[in-house]
Amino acid sequence: MFPYTASGSLRSFRSAQIYARRSASRKTILEADTGPWATRIHHTAMVLLGVGAPIYYFVPDTMSDTKLNKAFGVAVSGFIAFHSWIGLNYVAADYVPKVSKALLPPTRFAIAGMCAITFLGMAKASVYSPGGLKGIIKGPWSTKKSKDAEF
Repeated sequence: MFPYTASGSLRSFRSAQIYARRSASRKTILEADTGPWATRIHHTAMVLLGVGAPIYYFVPDTMSDTKLNKAFGVAVSGFIAFHSWIGLNYVAADYVPKVSKALLPPTRFAIAGMCAITFLGMAKASVYSPGGLKGIIKGPWSTKKSKDAEF
C-alpha cells in the first residue's frame, strides 16, 4: 500500500515495480494461464464446446462420414485440448508451487505434451474412425449384429 520498501526508499520501490513488470512480460508459450487474454480464450473455448459439442453429437448418423463432419470433429478435438491446456495450467499454477516452485516449468511442459497428445489422438479418431468421435462415444451402446447371434 505504501510506496516505500523495507529500506524506506521510493527509488527501490520503483525498481521493484519495474523488475516485476519486466519479469511478468517474459512469458513463455507454456504459461497458458497468464496474460490478459488467457481467461477470455478459456471461457470462449468453454462456450464453443458447450454449443458445438451437442450440435456435433446430434447430427444424424447419415452425415457421420462426410468431410464436414470430420472437420468439425477435428475442431471439437482442438477445442477440448486447448480448453484442457489452459485449465490445467490454472490448476498447476495454484497447486504445484505449494510443493516446489521449481516444478512448475516441467509441469507446464508435461501439460502441453499431454494436451498435444490428446489433440492428436482425438483428431485421428475423428478422421479415421467410422462415425468419428460420435461413433466412438456411441460405440458401447450400439449393438453389432454378429453371425453367431443368429440362430
